Amino acid sequence: MTAPEPVQDEVPEPGESPTPTESEATTARARRRAETARLLEEAYDAPAERTALLHEEVIRLNMVVAAEIARRYHGRGIAGDDLNQVAYLGLVKAVRGFDPTHGSDFLSFAVPTMRGEIRRYFRDHGWTVRPPRSIQEIQAKLTAAEGELLQSLGRSPRPSELAEHLGVDLELVVDALAANGCFSPVSLDTPIGEGEVGPGDRLGGWDPAFGSAEARVALQPLLSSLTARERQILEMRFVGGCTQAEIGKAIGVTQMQVSRLLTQILGKLRQRLEQAA
Repeated sequence: MTAPEPVQDEVPEPGESPTPTESEATTARARRRAETARLLEEAYDAPAERTALLHEEVIRLNMVVAAEIARRYHGRGIAGDDLNQVAYLGLVKAVRGFDPTHGSDFLSFAVPTMRGEIRRYFRDHGWTVRPPRSIQEIQAKLTAAEGELLQSLGRSPRPSELAEHLGVDLELVVDALAANGCFSPVSLDTPIGEGEVGPGDRLGGWDPAFGSAEARVALQPLLSSLTARERQILEMRFVGGCTQAEIGKAIGVTQMQVSRLLTQILGKLRQRLEQAA
């Protein structure tokens, strides 16, 4: 389906007079509503073939509404064309499921149906990073709640107000708000501002000590079995970075003797490691 032009707001801002364009748009909407109601009422008692044709006409008339609903979800990590198609699918379901004998306006039934289809699509396909299911489900409700509270409060609602409005735990709302980037995560190379580094540049580097962490854990109990002199030699050589000559001077032996002592100590540790394994 080809997306039609987006519709304008139903009612102008309070205190403003409708411009000719807005007045014409309001008239067009009223005609569309009336024609939709007439077609659905006629389709209710019509033969199956005639009903299908009338339903197609209702779908064509209201595609502009579906496109407007989908447009409000653009820019959240899913292609706009995909969202339009999902909204059109919701419109088809609404047309086929609407019962004109209930006396309600078609759009009051169709709009929630189309929004529900879009939200389910986001829930199933829109997560680049998939959070827990509880977070996925609350995010769609947060979007609607934020709009309602923004109008009533005259400002952006606090997380505690959103939690109270939805009747859920504050912790769940905070987690859901923090997961907004899961639909379309920011690139690590995205510049933040002039003179600032990107997110990737703020990540820590590789710590060389990680490579020896396992060895330190394995050797710790074995070092306690060494003499104080042996531990001093190892500490000076492998922690302090001292040369064999410096170690020999500190403990009162020659460099050659230090070399032999190191060989003996390391051999002893290697043997005990093998026995422990």
